[in-house]
Amino acid sequence: MAQRSISEQEVVAARLRAWQRVELARHPQRPYTLDYIPLLFENFSEIHGDRGFADDPAIVCGTARFHGEPVLVVGHQKGHDTKERVVRNFGQPKPEGYRKALRAMRLAAKFGRPVLSLVDTPGAYPGVDAEARGQAEAIAHNLREINRLPVPIVVTVTGEGGSGGALAIAIGDKINMLANAFYSVISPEGCASIMWRDAAQKELAAEALKITAEDLLALGLIDEIVPEPEGGAHTDPKQMAEILDAVLERSLAELRKYSPRELLGRRYEKFRRMGQFFRTA
Repeated sequence: MAQRSISEQEVVAARLRAWQRVELARHPQRPYTLDYIPLLFENFSEIHGDRGFADDPAIVCGTARFHGEPVLVVGHQKGHDTKERVVRNFGQPKPEGYRKALRAMRLAAKFGRPVLSLVDTPGAYPGVDAEARGQAEAIAHNLREINRLPVPIVVTVTGEGGSGGALAIAIGDKINMLANAFYSVISPEGCASIMWRDAAQKELAAEALKITAEDLLALGLIDEIVPEPEGGAHTDPKQMAEILDAVLERSLAELRKYSPRELLGRRYEKFRRMGQFFRTA
């Protein structure tokens, strides 16, 4: 059987350590949701507000067309300059952001539209105001309710996958992850501060946490690694979008063959299998 040749880009990528992946995932010019939308979708119409408290600019969602098919797009938005980052709260959603996302996803389910989620957040906002409005409840509610939506859901971790703040819009039938993204229960700095009482041990923590796409694919927590342009997604956002476009189109095609009942059953089993460990003699 002929073996596929390994490109120089893949060789370089394989040599990157976990902390280097973290730095690439956090690159300030890495494309975010509002960068991908005009490159991937047509007729995007944004949905605002949770109909309970306010709008949250840290999460963007709206209806669009993907290769002619009506879909719902949901994603985090960090911002590329200081002014936008402040407005977007550095991509850290508050409860109203998660409730807005769920409202939009329920609307998609009502009309039978697939959901495409783009994940890139350092985590849910930990401020007093967010806690007062039920941050933990909003995240937990999303985990339960998104799991019940009878439409295809494709999730792509495009940058930082920061714990529950990411997971609250990352329940899906197909979980993709960009090659230089990371997905973790805690940041490497936070882990190092707890385990070694020294945030400077962040590189050691990054390795121990198993947060890279390769680690998570091996653990069965994601389904596919999406390659990036040489140097990272920020070097050529247009090419990155072209690569992602093909992956999303294929992912949706794979899910269309399942009925709503089958989708729900497969999704339930998918997440039930996660985190199971067996001791062998």
